[in-house]
Amino acid sequence: MENGAVYRPTTEEAPGPARGARSGLSAYFSPGRLPWQQRALKGLQLLLSLLAFVCEEVVSQCTMCGGLYFFEFVSCSAFLLSLLILIVYCTPVYDHVDAEKVKSSDFYITLGTGIVFLLASIIFATTHDRTSAELAAVVFGFLASIMFLVDFSIMAYAKGQKDQLRKPEVTTRAGTLTEPLN
Repeated sequence: MENGAVYRPTTEEAPGPARGARSGLSAYFSPGRLPWQQRALKGLQLLLSLLAFVCEEVVSQCTMCGGLYFFEFVSCSAFLLSLLILIVYCTPVYDHVDAEKVKSSDFYITLGTGIVFLLASIIFATTHDRTSAELAAVVFGFLASIMFLVDFSIMAYAKGQKDQLRKPEVTTRAGTLTEPLN
């Protein structure tokens, strides 16, 4: 008997390029782990922090550069952190890490980034030279910080609702502990 006859019916051909419902990069990208509101907020955070960073990079000269440099650092960091969080949520990396740790990290990163971005936007707004690129950067900075803080408040509300559902009901006794049972 020929070996090819034995193995032919049980082996499968090499899979083609389009196999199954999802193929290519779309097989590795699944944004469905986040509700659509959070997905939209995370996308806006990413876009607005990138726009703030790009507008700030266009500035060619400044008189008080401390606010500009701080804003540059914060806007770039906010963009990279929001990109990292989106990558973790939307790729198979999420399946390989503890989901509660990802959500907790997202919670604190979003809060910290929102507060620091708001602070950087305020400082840059008070120290800029009033060029159009600086004004655009300040506007995008404030909008991005608002998106971070709105996302944080939604996560805090959801966390509070979840904790309230887990909390056992406290029952109180009608009598005090010092009264006799008879």
